Amino acid sequence: MSPADSAAVSLPDKPEATVENDWKRVHPASPFVRGWVALAAVGFFFGRDAFERMLQGRDFLDPNLNGRVPWLLAGGAVVLLLTVGGFILSWYFTRYQVAGGYVRVNTGFLFKQQRQARLDRVQAIDIVQPLLARIFGLAELKFEVADAGESAVRLAYLPLDQAKQLRATILARAAGVVIESGTTEEIPEAPEHVVLSVPPARLIGSLLLSEQTIGILIGAAVVIATSVIFENNAIFLALIPGILGIGAAYWSSFNKGYNFTAAISPDGIRLRYGLLDTQAQTVPPGRIQALMVTQPPIWRIFGWYRMHVNVAGYGVSASSEGAARTMLLPVGLKSDVMRMMSLVLPDPGIEDPERVFTAGLDGLAPAGPESAPNDGFITTPRRARLLAPLGRRRNGFFATRTALLIRSGRWWHTLVLVPHQRTQSMALHQGPLARRFGVADLVLHTTAGPVSPRVFQAGVEQAVELFDQQAARAREARKRQTSEQWLAQVAPQAPEVAAAARPKDGSLPEEPAPLERPEQPQTSPQQEDRHDG
Repeated sequence: MSPADSAAVSLPDKPEATVENDWKRVHPASPFVRGWVALAAVGFFFGRDAFERMLQGRDFLDPNLNGRVPWLLAGGAVVLLLTVGGFILSWYFTRYQVAGGYVRVNTGFLFKQQRQARLDRVQAIDIVQPLLARIFGLAELKFEVADAGESAVRLAYLPLDQAKQLRATILARAAGVVIESGTTEEIPEAPEHVVLSVPPARLIGSLLLSEQTIGILIGAAVVIATSVIFENNAIFLALIPGILGIGAAYWSSFNKGYNFTAAISPDGIRLRYGLLDTQAQTVPPGRIQALMVTQPPIWRIFGWYRMHVNVAGYGVSASSEGAARTMLLPVGLKSDVMRMMSLVLPDPGIEDPERVFTAGLDGLAPAGPESAPNDGFITTPRRARLLAPLGRRRNGFFATRTALLIRSGRWWHTLVLVPHQRTQSMALHQGPLARRFGVADLVLHTTAGPVSPRVFQAGVEQAVELFDQQAARAREARKRQTSEQWLAQVAPQAPEVAAAARPKDGSLPEEPAPLERPEQPQTSPQQEDRHDG
């Protein structure tokens, strides 16, 4: 990671004695919020029989137990005391500290563990509130770093106001707000400007018309036809677990996408969503490595799209939580897509971005000869029409001054956007059939995530030329990278936010000095390799 990739958010140096006294504990109710399942299991084990007898109108205690009742009660009390005692010890030995440019968390009383993360390497900060934590007014603070998806630090749980304050302090440093050493003034949460929200009706409609629903309908038709042909109705009993699983998947998608809101703030793009379990993400725009816009076939009728991103630290996760965290927009119109793309890439690097992005979302190359006028995208040559009969006119790429746009998919439209400075390495792939038709694929490597940038079936000449030019663009973009100046670039979209973030002299926040660290070799985009299949 280059120095420009890291937001300098170091805290002022403090005397060692002061730093030692900066350790704090999480909220006392935290272990009970985390371990309520254990308490419920203890209660279920010891109270199940008594509860069933009470419902049946019999004696609360089984008379056959005779003199063993006191011993059973004593055993249950001991188990309960041990569980509660473990919770208390877990809380007492869990401490955290934010000082010296690091956030540290110490846990464990038998097996101790300390985790720490450099503040200038923090990729994103999330505030998560499960249902039980919301009841107690608590929240979990998650610091994400570039480690393939595992949270470097998880503070669970803090009072909600304290979690917001801690997040605001760290993100304010990333935005360039400098606090004098020794001051005790708290940094208020940065102002925000709501950009868009997803109506619940649209979210429900997108779930009912999703690819998952199409697969379910096809599967149901196959099951019904099979049962009719073989006159066997027992097959429906075997579908009960599947039906429950499908219902859970729909509920999870609805719960994660409900009340989805995106906003601009000086510290990044803020995303809020969730019905029972709520989550608030703050993603600094410079941390977004790649963006993907997709449109299933049925969604094309309503003009709906969804957006995913690769963020360093989020990685690839098959869980519903991981999928929700990489979702930049669960469902939206083209105007919503354009607005979110303008936040991720404030400088599109072209005079008419709407025309180019529209061509990337819905465009097709002309059916005539290759010399016919097109929308600017370089597509698969006609000589490969037998290799890609459906995708030839849709596959293509377009390079602006700041990003590479890749489109593909005749039925499932896909547009991938990769800022030039986020290109980590590249590879050319050409199998035997591709070699026969004179085409090749160009793969761009970014951080792990749902987006896999790949130029499909470009002409060999165009692919090699793009390979060389993209390497040069990545080098130049990293030299002039100014991700910390994102607020100045999006200020026209939210002038009140920019005005509230300005210092008293009226200028935009200056970039703070990065943390002192030894010189390290920089990752170069010249890690490209070429593979022949």
